[in-house]
Amino acid sequence: MNAQQVNISKFNFEQCIKCTICTVYCPVVPINPIFPGPKQAGPDGERHRMKASEHFEPNLKLCLNCKRCEVACPSGVRIGDIIQSARIKYSEHKPLWRDTMLANTDIMGKTSTKFASLVNASLALSPIKKMMDSLLKIDHRRMFPQYSSQTFEKWYKKEAKARQGMFARQISYYHGCYVNYNYPKLGQDLIMILNALGFGVNLLEKEKCCGVALIMNGLIDKAKKNAKHNLSIIKNALSDKNEKVLTTSSTCTYTLRDEYNHLLNMDNSGERDDIEMTTRFIYRLIESGEVKIVFKDDFKKRIAYHTPCHMEKLGWSIYSVSLLRMIPNVDFIMLKSQCCGIAGTYGFKKENYSTSQAIGSSLFRQIEMADVDCVATDCETCNWQIEMSTHAKVMNPIGILAEAIDYERTIAINVVYRI
Repeated sequence: MNAQQVNISKFNFEQCIKCTICTVYCPVVPINPIFPGPKQAGPDGERHRMKASEHFEPNLKLCLNCKRCEVACPSGVRIGDIIQSARIKYSEHKPLWRDTMLANTDIMGKTSTKFASLVNASLALSPIKKMMDSLLKIDHRRMFPQYSSQTFEKWYKKEAKARQGMFARQISYYHGCYVNYNYPKLGQDLIMILNALGFGVNLLEKEKCCGVALIMNGLIDKAKKNAKHNLSIIKNALSDKNEKVLTTSSTCTYTLRDEYNHLLNMDNSGERDDIEMTTRFIYRLIESGEVKIVFKDDFKKRIAYHTPCHMEKLGWSIYSVSLLRMIPNVDFIMLKSQCCGIAGTYGFKKENYSTSQAIGSSLFRQIEMADVDCVATDCETCNWQIEMSTHAKVMNPIGILAEAIDYERTIAINVVYRI
């Protein structure tokens, strides 16, 4: 098999029937006409790029990597992967200092948590925002997520690690940058829930950022290093008889399961099927009758669910939605599935900000009209975008479950501690 045949087999673009459904579902095309669209940038463009690299278009950087083109494609063409792989292979754009800073979430997180109060206060100041706009081209209208003064990993070592071995069944948790540096409470909620269901929760040994921001900002060597490390520690965790590696971020999950193989050419076939969203894991346990959850009688909320793009691609939003619908007295609204526009670091960049907000505008209107107590979503950057652009409070479904569960009755009904 020659190199061209390998490329065709990998991307499957020969199955494109030129129906343009992918273009119809692309959130960028109607907002920014400079982007050639998924059909032209993907299967059509790849045929030309295989003949000569000068056919690569720099405007492919406008792709959000939302994968909605792949969800819509009736022929199963991996259109988004074609576009991102072309960027990796052909782009001559060197990452700006801004891109490197935004993409290195572990470095920025470790530094910022040490000085959380100062960093949070500074990033909210108009003069600082304008300076970052001018010097770094990070749009001054963008709100930054708050940093925690204590990382989730430090909290775990102090408050939770010692008791996890008391449980009969064990899982590992890939918490990701958001939980570690910005919102440790989500990880704490996960541990509370899983402990109540009879599971001990172990952290992976020195996990690194999943690398999605590194990939999208062209820092491929660093992304591969992170991927190699993460796959190694996941393999070790699974060999220690932990049942699964659970996650709470749809984007981290998709990156670990699919982007490592598709974009970074890292073999994760031995680990992929054991990496799972926590909502899916819990739902399947309930459906099989292995565990039961008892909810508080007085828990009442009006909740709207937003499907993150990578959750749409995984096909797993049904599990989060079904869990939320199990809660008595929840007035549930399913929002129309569409991209919120932020796409990780994409929406922070000055040149993309207007496109980002325009893409999400109809979603923001949906949410405002729904008049809910909170919006549920499994993606942290969707969380930031919606909270910045609407009046709604946004929570991960695991956080909502943590508020709704009656822990005493749930613990009583499940065999929790190993005697």
